[in-house]
Amino acid sequence: MESKTVTIFSNKGGVGKTFISVNLATALALSGKRVLLLDLDFQAGHDMARMLNLAPRHSLANLLPEIEGTQDVEVIKKYVISHSSGIDFLPAVVQTKQIGHITSENIKPFFHKASSVYDFIIVDAGKSFSETLLTVLDHSNLILLVVTPDILAVYQVKWCLELLQNMHFPLKMVRLILNRAESRGGVAWQEVRTALSCEIFARVPSEGRAVGMALNRGVPCVIDSPKSKVAEAFVKMVNDLKKESIFIQSTEIERIRTTDHLDKPGSFWEKFGISQQNVPGAQVLAGEEDEIVALKKRVHEKLVERLHVESLGPETLGDPEKLQELKEAAQQIVGNLLIEEKGGMIASHEERSRIVHEIVDEALGLGALEEFLADADVTDIMVNSKDELYVEKNGKLMLTNRKFVSDQQMRTIIDRIIAPLGRRIDESVPMVDARLPDGSRFNAIIPPLSLTGPMITIRKFGRERLESEDLLTKFNSISPTMHDFLCACVLGRRNMIISGGTGAGKTTLLNVISHFIPENERIITIEDAAELKIKKSHWGRLESRPPNVEGKGQVTIRDLFINTLRMRPDRIIIGECRGPEVLDMLQAMNTGHDGSMTTLHANSTRDVLVRMSSMILLSGIELPVRAINEMVASAINIVVHVARFSDGSRKVTGITEVVGMKEDFQLDLRDIFIFDQKGRSEDGKVLGSFRPTGYIPQAYEEFETRGIKIDKSMFSKSA
Repeated sequence: MESKTVTIFSNKGGVGKTFISVNLATALALSGKRVLLLDLDFQAGHDMARMLNLAPRHSLANLLPEIEGTQDVEVIKKYVISHSSGIDFLPAVVQTKQIGHITSENIKPFFHKASSVYDFIIVDAGKSFSETLLTVLDHSNLILLVVTPDILAVYQVKWCLELLQNMHFPLKMVRLILNRAESRGGVAWQEVRTALSCEIFARVPSEGRAVGMALNRGVPCVIDSPKSKVAEAFVKMVNDLKKESIFIQSTEIERIRTTDHLDKPGSFWEKFGISQQNVPGAQVLAGEEDEIVALKKRVHEKLVERLHVESLGPETLGDPEKLQELKEAAQQIVGNLLIEEKGGMIASHEERSRIVHEIVDEALGLGALEEFLADADVTDIMVNSKDELYVEKNGKLMLTNRKFVSDQQMRTIIDRIIAPLGRRIDESVPMVDARLPDGSRFNAIIPPLSLTGPMITIRKFGRERLESEDLLTKFNSISPTMHDFLCACVLGRRNMIISGGTGAGKTTLLNVISHFIPENERIITIEDAAELKIKKSHWGRLESRPPNVEGKGQVTIRDLFINTLRMRPDRIIIGECRGPEVLDMLQAMNTGHDGSMTTLHANSTRDVLVRMSSMILLSGIELPVRAINEMVASAINIVVHVARFSDGSRKVTGITEVVGMKEDFQLDLRDIFIFDQKGRSEDGKVLGSFRPTGYIPQAYEEFETRGIKIDKSMFSKSA
C-alpha cells in the first residue's frame, strides 16, 4: 500500500479536530503502521504536544531548509519526536516567529520525502484557509471534515464544502467525521447527512468522562480507555482506512511550455498562460497531443454526452442564469470525470481549476477565447488554427499556450457566437463578419478558404471610453497644441478624415474627437460593424446588413448614407470608408453637411487622397482625375494620420490641411503638425517629439470668424 496523506480540517473551532487527529494517528500506529502526525494548526499553540505529553525541540520550520539541500529522506527522523505508541510527531513551529517560514512552495518537497518514509501522514490543518493549506490539500488523498451535531457547526461545514468544490476538490475525497455524536440536544446524524452533500466517514460518540481523563493525563484516549466507545470508533476508522478504495490518488500534471531561449514569465503572465515574447521569438507548444490536451479531449467528449450539449438551444445558452446553473453542474461533473480519466486527483489546485474551467468553457462557452475576452488588457485575439492562439496586449503580439480541442470545436464556438446575431457560416458562405454584444468586431473564415482549419479574429473595444486627457497624459499620443487645434477644427465644422493602418487606433481617435461636438447638434453614424461610442445625447446609429441565406436583403453603407441625408443630420460620421460610399460622402460634404468625419486605411496623409481617388474610380463612375481632385479639395479640410509603433504605442504622426489645387490640378497639402521620431531607448521605447511645421492653416481665419479663440503662436516652429 502506497503512503497516504489524510488531512483533518474544520473551519469552526472547538469541534475536537486536534483530539480526532491525535487518536486516529495513535490507533493507526498501534495497528502496526508507520505514522507521522503533523500539527499545522498555527493558532492552537502546543495543544497537540500536551495531548501526547511531549516537548518537541524541533519543528517543520527547522526541517524545511535542510530538506531542500539533501536527497536523504531519513533526514526527517532527526527532527521528529517519537511517542510511546509508535507515532512520530512534528509540530509546524515551536516558536511563533517561525510561522512565516512555512510557505506553499517550500512545503511541497517535505510531502514528497515524507511519503517515502511513512505509511500514513496525518495532518491537523487548523481552521483557516490559506495558500499553505491548499498545497496540503493538493497533496492529500483524503480530507476529513470534523463537525459536531449543532446547527452552527453544520452550516459552517456546509460553507467549507462549497468552498472546496469551487476549488474543484472532488467530493469523493471529502468525508465527514461526526464528533460527539448522539449527544443530548444535538442534531441527529441522519439530519446532518441530509444537510451536507458528503458521506459520514465515522461517528465518534460523546463520552465526556473518558475523554476528559485522557486529556488531563496527556494520554491518547485509545490508550487510556481502550474499551470505551470512543476508542472503538477509532479502531473502526483504522479498519476503514486500510481500504484502498477510500483514497483518491494524487497525480502531477505539469503545464508543458516552450521555455528554450525565453525569459521566465512574470506572475501576471503565468496566471493567464501568456508568453511574454513578440511573435518572431515565440515558439509553438511542442507536440500536438501533449498530456493535458489528450486528457481534456476525453473529458470533454464525456461531458458533452452526459449533458446532451448538442441538444441545448439558444434559449438555454443565451440565458445568463440558466447558463450559469448549467456551468456549475458541469464543473462538478468534470471534477469527477478528471478522477476517472486520470486515475487520481491533479495535485495542483490552480492547474485543476484551470483545466475544469477550460473544459466547461469549451463545452458551454467560448473555449480558449473566454479568458481573453474577459481580460480588459487584451485588445485583439487572433486564432490561426486550433493549436495557435495569439493576443495583442499592451500593443504587442504574444503567443499564448491556449489550444482548442479540435477544428470541430472551433466551428461549434463560431456558430455559438454568430447564431444569435442572425449570421451563418458554411462551405457556401465560408466567411463571416459580425459584431458581438459588447461591441467587439468578430471575423471568422473556414476551409476551403482557410488551409489550416478555422481562423478567428476578434477586435475588442475597451469597456472604458478614453477621454482626450488620456491621449495627452496617459498614452502621450498627441501634444497639447495638436489637441487644441483638433478641438477647434471640430467646433469650426471642418470636414476631417482620420487615416492609419490596421489597429493603429483610428476608431479610438474618432471617438475621442467626437467628444468636441456641441451637445445641440444631431449626429448620425454609419458603420459596417457598430464600434463608435459617442458620448452625445442626440446620436442616431445605423449599421449595414449583409445578405441573408437567400442572398437578399443586403443594405450597404452607401444605401444608408443616401437615407441619412433625409434624416436631417448636423453631422455625418462614417465608421470607415472602403468603397463607392466615398463619392456620396464627398457630395454631402460639398452640399452643406460640413463638420463630417470618417476613417480610412492609408499609410500617410497624402496617401489618403490617392486612395479616395482610386475608390471613386473603382466604383464604376468614370470621372476625370481633375474633377475628382476638385471635389476632394472642396470637401476635405483636415487629414489626421495615426500610427502604431514597434513598441506598441500609438501616436498622431501628422495633421495636414488640404489647401486647394495647384496649377497642374494636383491637390495642395500642407503639414501643420508632425511627429519626429528620433530613435529608440534601451528598453525599446520610441523616442521623438511632436512639433509644428510653422505653417499657419487657412482654417485659422475661419476660427477667428466663428469666435473660436486659439493661440496663433501654436503654429510657430519655436512652440
